[in-house]
Formats: sequence, structure tokens, C-alpha cells
Amino acid sequence: MNQRNIAYSILELALVPQGSTIKQTLNNSLALAKKAESLDYTRYWFAEHHNAEHIGSSATSILIGYVAENTKTIRVGSGGVMLPNHSPLIIAEQFGTLGHLYPNRIDLGLGRAPGTDTQTAEAIRSDFMKAAHSFPQELNKIQTYFSVKNKNSKVRATIAEGTDVPIYLLGSSTDSAHLAAKKGLPYAFASHFASTHLFNALSIYHQEFQPSEFLDKPYTIAGVNVFVANTDEEAERQYTTLVRMFYSVLTGAKDALQPPTEMTPELKELSQHPSIQQMLKYSFVGSKQTVKKQVKEFITATQVNELIAVSTMFSIEDRIKSTELFGEIMVEINGNR
Repeated sequence: MNQRNIAYSILELALVPQGSTIKQTLNNSLALAKKAESLDYTRYWFAEHHNAEHIGSSATSILIGYVAENTKTIRVGSGGVMLPNHSPLIIAEQFGTLGHLYPNRIDLGLGRAPGTDTQTAEAIRSDFMKAAHSFPQELNKIQTYFSVKNKNSKVRATIAEGTDVPIYLLGSSTDSAHLAAKKGLPYAFASHFASTHLFNALSIYHQEFQPSEFLDKPYTIAGVNVFVANTDEEAERQYTTLVRMFYSVLTGAKDALQPPTEMTPELKELSQHPSIQQMLKYSFVGSKQTVKKQVKEFITATQVNELIAVSTMFSIEDRIKSTELFGEIMVEINGNR
């Protein structure tokens, strides 16, 4: 019998609900982080997005500091920093600083996508495409700046040298699986919206993994959408917010997060549209009993070490309730292993 415990965490996009403000959304992000900490969630990661009117997670490192300052034990990090948008030196300095302020609590998750549209990516960094194609080299720079061996170099991120800030590679295809395996780094897959390559990417990572000074054996994280409520019907109702959000993205409407409605036949049909169904394939929706069964099946199939949950709900009260119930599910699953 497999006795390993499965860690459970939260990925936060700071989505702004209709009628709310960015300030209230960010305050709610902190409230959720505090609740997650009290429920023994492992980490709380912020995603990076730009030029998105209803997403508050653009200044990732600042939000990490905000949550870390107001919590005590939960790990806080990026899920992730989109490295081609940034100078590796500046990211090393920012996360080195966070590592000193909040020792043994900061994670640096790195991705290579822009987290925005092409025009905005070019506005962020004129050589974005070059940096994206040079992602392995940009990663090497980050690692160099964090290394104590860099102390005699002419270019240094002195505040980062020797600081304990673990690096995680993020992916939504198979590219970063090869790189994470080669570098011996933990690997997180964005299966909460990119389900197609999940099993292929995990297989590549495990088959090609090379132990490193950072990690002696593979470590995998999978993103999943989680909607847990007292009943299946209530969870399904909450899920309509996510379905409508993805429809908004696909149609270019870019609306604020909409309140839940009843799962009408029209919404049911919409949720079964091939594009939406593929993106939301790994969505666990229902009561504790229902979601527990779904989660156990997913863990058995993927053999991941950790689940990082995304709960795109309109109400912070519903998110907190879902977070509580999902935490209970994971405690029960780990207790029965």
C-alpha cells in the first residue's frame, strides 16, 4: 500500500467578481490564505497575468509579500512568474529579498508563457520572443544568481546568494517537463485549464528525471478546479461561474466574474462544448463524498505528489467553505493511505 501523503495547496488568480473592486479582491485573497493556513494547506501561489481588467494578480512578488507578511506558516509563492517577461537578475533580487524576510516560506514557480496577449508581452519586454525561446538559459541565470558560487562574478544578485527559495518549473505542454527532469527540479502542470498533455508530460518528467542538489527524486504538482459544497446541486451551481468565465474567454468578452446561476439546459450544453470540456476536464464538483471519489481517482491515475486547487467562485464565503471541505477531504484521503 502506498503510504505517501498528498500535499494540497491553492493557486490564486485574484479574479475580480462583478460589482467588486481590486482592493476587496486582494483582501479576500489574504482572507483565503489565512483560512488555508489554518487547514494545513502546504502553499498559496499567485499566478501572473497582465492587461486583464478583472484579474488582480499582475504584480506577483508584491502579493506574495502581502500574504507572507500577514500569515505565519504557509508557504507563499508564484504559480508562476512568467520569466520571459522579466530580467532574471531582478527576479532573483525580488525573491531573494522575500526569502530573507520570510525564511523557508517562499517558492519561485517559473513559467515561459506571457500571461497576456502578444502586444502586451512586447510592451512588457521588447525581446519577449527571444527570452521565451531562451527560457533554459534564462533559468540558468536565475540559478546562478541564487548560487553562493556567484559571489566572485561581476554581476551579482547579492541578496539572493545562498537564499533558500526553491524553484519549481511550470508547464501546460511537454516542453518544461523535459527541462524540469534534466535540471532535477519539481514540476507543476497546469491541468486546471490544459488537460491534453497531462499524462504525457508526467511520463516524460518521470522517465527523464535526473537527481540534483535540489531534489533526489521526482516531485509533481497538478492543478485542478475544485468546487465543494454541502450538496452536489449547490456545487454545480457554483461551477456555473467558471463555465461562464471560460465562455467569456473563448468569445473575447472578458467579463468580470459572474454570480452563479442554476445549471440551466443552456449552461449544461455550454459546459459540454468540446473546447470548454477539454479545458475543464479536471474539475471536481460536488459534495464532499462526490469530490473525494473524484480526487482519489485522479491521484491514483496521475500519482502526483501534490494537488494545487483553483476555486473560481463568485463569493469569498463560498470559496472559504469549499476550501474547508477540500481540506477535510485531503485529510481523510491521507489518513486512509
